[in-house]
Amino acid sequence: MDTLTVELGARSYPILIGAGLLRDPALLDRHVPGRDVLLVSNTVVAPLYAKSLAGMLPGRRIVEAILPDGEAHKTLPNVSRILDVLVANRFGRDCTVVALGGGVVGDMAGFAAACYQRGVAYVQVPTTLLAQVDSSVGGKTGVNHAGGKNLIGAFHQPTAVLTDTRTLETLPLRELRAGLAEVIKYGLIRDAGLYEWLEGNLDRLLAREPDALAHAIRRSCEIKAEIVGRDERERGERALLNLGHTFGHAIESATAYATWLHGEAVGAGMLMAASLSRELGTMRPKEVDRLRTLLDRAGLPTEARDVPAEAALEHMKIDKKVKDGRIRLVLLRGIGAAYVTGDYPDGALRATVQAYHG
Repeated sequence: MDTLTVELGARSYPILIGAGLLRDPALLDRHVPGRDVLLVSNTVVAPLYAKSLAGMLPGRRIVEAILPDGEAHKTLPNVSRILDVLVANRFGRDCTVVALGGGVVGDMAGFAAACYQRGVAYVQVPTTLLAQVDSSVGGKTGVNHAGGKNLIGAFHQPTAVLTDTRTLETLPLRELRAGLAEVIKYGLIRDAGLYEWLEGNLDRLLAREPDALAHAIRRSCEIKAEIVGRDERERGERALLNLGHTFGHAIESATAYATWLHGEAVGAGMLMAASLSRELGTMRPKEVDRLRTLLDRAGLPTEARDVPAEAALEHMKIDKKVKDGRIRLVLLRGIGAAYVTGDYPDGALRATVQAYHG
């Protein structure tokens, strides 16, 4: 088992990564506080893992809240369902919410935990690659709105992240590919060595080789933990983690969160960010070609022809990173070097979006 720490002073917490963690009652007992536990999951993950996880926590009062699966269901009404269960069972401030699932479950369970009685403990138990390498770490919680992605939410850090890599054995291939987009992101923004490793080991990841997956998860979490520890509330450096997300969130919002997985949209968005960087002269054409090749090999989309360019641009205007009416973008100075800027020609942004959209 690997153990990392998100360093946030008194609110620091561990990220535990290993095979079979969900079958370790001593570990779960140590990291899931409180007598009363609300287990939040969805209709896909709960039948696979909820019963066995509950069985590893003897002596607890465990209540389940099972939600529908999919990004389209990351809504305030479903967070309200979680809160209704907490209230109906008279859970106190010493309860713990356990998020068992992917990023959608984690975001909603964390948001409910942030809201209930002004904040209760929650533990992330991510079961998708995307959640294991990204969304379970850092304390961003929330829901989507018809007007934009993740516009409603709060920062609320978990007390622990328990990543059982064996859950990836049941992950659909499309979800695995979507998770790889976030791993690629970490290489692009901070670690050229990781990026080169991905180019050489992508087939091992797609084949779900445990050692390769564990390395990708650990290195991604190391990078995110370091950045979050320095900039918890995204006032500076943490914004780099949004590479490709402004473009990607526009794709998701414009399609009502119904057809694109988050990682798929981020993959296409990263290529748009790289292409704009090339047009601005900060990234070499060969590096953009390398990214396109890696995304193709990972089975990720590299364009969004089903979304009109004008619709994408409109959705980008209400992105959370807009400041003083200006869309702030994460761009690249090369593989392993990202920066945040609002200084770019509007025409270059429009041309880039038009090149990749319908």
